[in-house]
Formats: sequence, C-alpha cells, structure tokens
Amino acid sequence: MPKVTIDELDLAGRRVFIRADLNAPLEAGQVADDTRLRAVVPTIQHALKAGAAVVLASHLGRPQGKPAPELSLKPVAERLEALLGQPVALAPDCVGPETLARARALAPGEVLLLENLRFHPGEEANDDAFARELAALADCYVDDAFAAAHRAHASIAAITRHLQPAAAGLLMRRELTALARILEAPARPLVAVLGGAKVSDKLALVEHLLERVDALLIGGGMAFTFLRALGHDVGRSLVEPDRVETARRALEAARRRGVSLVLPVDALVADGPGGAAGRAVGVREIPADQMGLDIGPRTVERFAAALATARTIVWNGPMGVFEKPAFAGGTIALARAVAAAPAFSVIGGGDTIAAVAQAGVIDRIGYISTAGGAFLEFLEGRTLPGVAALTEAP
Repeated sequence: MPKVTIDELDLAGRRVFIRADLNAPLEAGQVADDTRLRAVVPTIQHALKAGAAVVLASHLGRPQGKPAPELSLKPVAERLEALLGQPVALAPDCVGPETLARARALAPGEVLLLENLRFHPGEEANDDAFARELAALADCYVDDAFAAAHRAHASIAAITRHLQPAAAGLLMRRELTALARILEAPARPLVAVLGGAKVSDKLALVEHLLERVDALLIGGGMAFTFLRALGHDVGRSLVEPDRVETARRALEAARRRGVSLVLPVDALVADGPGGAAGRAVGVREIPADQMGLDIGPRTVERFAAALATARTIVWNGPMGVFEKPAFAGGTIALARAVAAAPAFSVIGGGDTIAAVAQAGVIDRIGYISTAGGAFLEFLEGRTLPGVAALTEAP
C-alpha cells in the first residue's frame, strides 16, 4: 500500500519527530563520513521550511543499552550544524524530564537532536513504555531511516502506536519508489547481479529473485558454491559444503523457470588475498592449492553482455575480494558495465557503492540505496517493520 509522506502533512507550528539514520563513522571525535547525514538533510529542511520544529533521533553504534560517551551523537550534531547552516542542539538524553522540557520549548525552525537512542535497552527491545516517552516529544512522526527499517525497534515501530500520522520522509520515499520499480513493475529484461562471500547470506534472496528476474548473474565467493554444485573442482576457493545441494536446487529452479543463471567462466587465482596479483584461469582449471579471488576477464565480458540488453538492473555485492586492490578489477569493471547499460539501475551495499565511486560512474547509476540489510530484506520480499508501521495513504 502507498504510504503517507512528509509533503502531505501540515507541519506549521508542530513538533515533528524525525527518525533518521545518523549512524556515521567517527574518527578522533569527528564524523569521518557524512554521507548518511547529507541524505537526511532535505527532509529536515523541508520540515523547517514548512514551519515545524524538529526533534531528530538516531542510533549510533552498538552501546548495548547503556550510555557510552564515545558513542555520543555530539559530533553528529556539530556536523549537522554545518550542513544545515543553523544550530542543532543536543539533548542530554533521548527521554526524561529535561529532554521533554527542551522539546516542548522548541520554536518553529529549531532543531533538537536527541542523544543516542541505543543508550536505553528499550530501543532495541521495541519497548512500548520507552516508545511512549519518545512519542511525547512531538506531534507527528516521520521515518527517514530506510537503512534501519528492517529493525522492529521502539523509535521505528512501537512509537507509531502513540504518534500519528506516521509518514515517510523524502529519503524513505525515494528508497521505496526505486525498489518498488524493481519488484512491482520493472521494465524487462530485469537482470540481478549478486556478489559477496557466502551463499548462506543471500540464499533467500536468490530464491526470491528467481521468481522475478529474467537473468541472475552470480559472482564473488558465493559463486564457487554454485560451481561446486555443477561438479567443478575449485581448489581452495570459498565453498560452503552444506549449501552445495541448495545451490544445485537453485540452478534447477532457474532452468525450470527459464531464468538465465550466469556464473563465472574464469577467475583470478592466487595463494591467498594477501599475496601478489592473481592470474586468470578457467573455472575448470583452478589449481588445487590456489583460490579464486575475483572474476576473470572472460566473465567480465559475459556479464557485460547480459547487462547490455537489460532494461532494469539491481546489484548487490562485490565480484571478488574488493578491499584488496589486486582483486578489485572485476567489481570495478562490472560497475562500468552497469553504468553503460541502457537500464534503470539500483545498487546497494557498501562495497558496491564504493566500486561505483571508484569506477567514476556514480552519477550514471539510476538509484543508490543507503541501506544494507534493509535493502536485501526488501528484495527478499520480507515485510520491513519500519515500512509496515507507516500510515497508509487514503
């Protein structure tokens, strides 16, 4: 069902609780990467221009339900001040009498950032009493944290029982629109590309995508379990023995449905990821004492040919040990092939985004999802608590 969005709310003179994902990396007491902060700025600015006071909330790190000074949102407040060009006050806590008083004293156009939600165990427990305290801080609710939408936490799910309407922020709306464009009415052919280390991490995703895509390209470490299922000896490459039969069933399901499941035909092999640059060999010729660490040039060509005819592309996961420059070439080449394709493309995942940036084609990707786990769970067809909790549009 379509959800109510922030631009449908009358915010003038109201306090709006905006749940954002400000979980940014910190170094030496400062925000090291403000990508997530920049992503939520348009929603904050929209609320301020509409005459609202903003109560902003987020988690940071994993403080295990108790205060941890090194995970304070103070550096985030300071960086947001620079991005917004106005003061961002930091509350001493996310609940409690002083925080409530400060929230109620907010004037239109002001921003109050709550301290780290996860300093309280009630956040991750989706505790109703904790959610009620959060709800008391504002008059309406906006969720702009799609990256946390797969978490049934108090500031994401339980709070909406006490604070209505619960609307999607501008970032949340963009995420849902882009992902719905893939799953609900994609231009075809729809081609999915999956990488990463383990089949077990993406087994449900493989099974779900096989019911929807026209082609599925599999690279990365997970490809070797599929190659083993085809009877190939892949040397010391990463294989999950307990998933070989599952991979075999997926290959059979693809054949039955007429889905082209494309696997690597060659790989860069070496003694290990810490060694020198690998050499390309066919997947039937991997030496017993070596391991595949990236897709090879013939696989790049094969994958690029499949992408060239696509009208919609979704990609998650690197094609090799991307963090090592010697084995990043396949992932970067794939990024350029995705960008060159005449398709609407959606990518998600930290390594995938890094590859697109490194390849210099980030401005040629249709949509870049800010989410990791939520992106995968949405593609798996799961109901995300943070999306389900939003108010349905009339």
